[in-house]
Order: sequence, then structure tokens, then C-alpha cells
Amino acid sequence: MSPSSTSDAPGPLHLVVGDEGLLVERAVARAIAAARDADPAVEVTRLPAGELTAGGLSELVSPSLFAESRVVVVENGHDAGAEVTTLLLDYAKAPSDGVTLVVVHRGPPKSAGRRPARGAAKGGKGGGKGDALLEGLRGAGATEASAASLSDDQRADFVRTEVRQAGGKITGEALGLLMDAVGSDLRELAAAASQLASDSGGHVDADAVRAFHRGRAEVTGFAVADRAMTGDRTGALEALRWALDTGVPHVVVADALADGVRTAARVGAVGRGDPYSLASSLKMPPWKVRRGQQNGRGWSAEGLAQAMGVVADLNADVKGAAADPSYALEHAVELVVAAQGSARGPARR
Repeated sequence: MSPSSTSDAPGPLHLVVGDEGLLVERAVARAIAAARDADPAVEVTRLPAGELTAGGLSELVSPSLFAESRVVVVENGHDAGAEVTTLLLDYAKAPSDGVTLVVVHRGPPKSAGRRPARGAAKGGKGGGKGDALLEGLRGAGATEASAASLSDDQRADFVRTEVRQAGGKITGEALGLLMDAVGSDLRELAAAASQLASDSGGHVDADAVRAFHRGRAEVTGFAVADRAMTGDRTGALEALRWALDTGVPHVVVADALADGVRTAARVGAVGRGDPYSLASSLKMPPWKVRRGQQNGRGWSAEGLAQAMGVVADLNADVKGAAADPSYALEHAVELVVAAQGSARGPARR
């Protein structure tokens, strides 16, 4: 007899779309957990699509003579060859009993029709062939889980959810400080959120975040950006040297500086207002709107335009265009501070 009844059996087809590592792992783990709930002895096999052969895949997904339950996880489905793609789509039309097939594909997700997945436009693996597998599995009714990269708002919601699931609640100020300190890495955010909820007794405020990171929140690209945007040349350069000395990657600091300039420009363009009221129209979390308002004080449109040019050049510099990325960062900070200072001058006349 089958180890589980039809009503208890997990869905036979699962599609995990996206390349955010933690979200991919969690979605695959949920599919495996569902299969184990139905049969604790289920066998799990994980293979990259690029290493699969038609014969090997046929053996994995064929019905078992002994009614053994199996989970077959096909990783990097966008790399599947034409033969394996055809076999997967044929199999999806009539899945085997007791077999749960999980295909991980980098996308794009259903809602991302604006642009193709990275690499898709270049042809070859991950191009039209990968899209055919993606759409074919969707058409076959696969249970789809999104593992796409998150926006700022979505990362903020992610952190709130992680804290809540750990039995706590986080304040808006603490949320902004934590995201600035940790950055966009979901693994680090999840670990920090869980640890903070545990250490703080469930109430995560700004003091708890500062204590937890022991100064890390002050040694980030955002600290450099904040000080440069407010014209604090000495503080910005000190924060930059400290950040680089402690191993913060050049590109992270450059991204933070660019984000600071862009945020101040976007927030400044809509005029004054309550951060919570502006958050929806700007599609930013309130804490980020507030930071944009603070950093944008004293800036003119001309000064922000100069700064936008500086961070655009810096993006190329830290990705290989400059011989010394550390010097490129220092020079960019100097230029942003100068743009802020020149913006203040005419306003005083």
C-alpha cells in the first residue's frame, strides 16, 4: 500500500521561482516537509538540471515498485537541456503517485513581466528553453512559490514577519537601524531579527539594535552616505575608512551613497509632508522617507543633479573601472559633500 492516502499526499508538482537563496531554500524545505508529513521515510534527491540526463530523470520520477515516496528537487531548472525539458513537461502532464517533483527556476516570477530574467535575453541556457520549462510547469498546475529578490518595502515586511514569528515586535526606528546595519542580505536579516527578539524579551527597539550590533550600525555605507549628504566631510571620511577597515565591500558603500542621493532627490521632489503619508506614493517605507527628508535639507536641484552624476560614475569605478576603488570612494564622498555645500551657498543669498 502507498504510505499515504490520496487526500494526505502533497502536491505532485512544485515550482520555486527566483534566485534569493534563503527564500529558495525555505520554499524547497516546505515542499519536502509536506512530503515528510505524509511519509516520514520519504527519500529526497537533489540534482542540478545541467547534470540531469533523460535516462536518469526517468528513473527518478518513475513509479516505485515498492510504493516508496520520493521528493526529486531539480535545481537550476533554467539550465535544463532540451531533452530533459521535454521529459519534465511530459512528466508534468501525468505525475507519478508517491513522487513530489520540485523544480527551482530563476524566473521571472509571474508578476515580473516588465523585463526578462537575468541572462534570459542572451539566449542559450536560461533563455527561451528555460522559459518554456517555466511556463509549461505553470500550465501543468504546479504549486508556485516566489523566491525573487525583495524590494526595500518587502525586506522591511520580511524583517517584521521574522521578528513576529520569533515572538516579538519591532519599532519603526529599530527596523530602519537594523536594515541599515545589516544591509539587504536576507540570511543576516533573519538571523538578526530572531536573535534580537530573543535577547530583548520580544520588544525590539533602537537601543536593542545598537546594543546587539555593538557599533556595527555606525560602520555601514549608510553612515557614510548620511554624513556626506548632510555636508559632514570629516565624519563621512572617518566613517568610510572605518567601514573599509572592517571589511565592508566597496560596492556596498557605493550603493548606499547612491541610494542616499536618489532617496533625497525623490523625497525632495514631492515637497514636505508626513513620512507615513508620503510613503505610499513614493513606495518607500516611512523610515526611509524620513531619512530622505533629513538628508535632503539644504540641497538644491542642481546640487542633487551633480551628486547623481558622481554616484553614477562611482558605480562603474568600484566595479572595476577605477584602479583604486578606495580612492574612488573617498573622491566621490568629497564631491558629494562639495555638491551639498555649493547647493547651500545660493540659498543664503
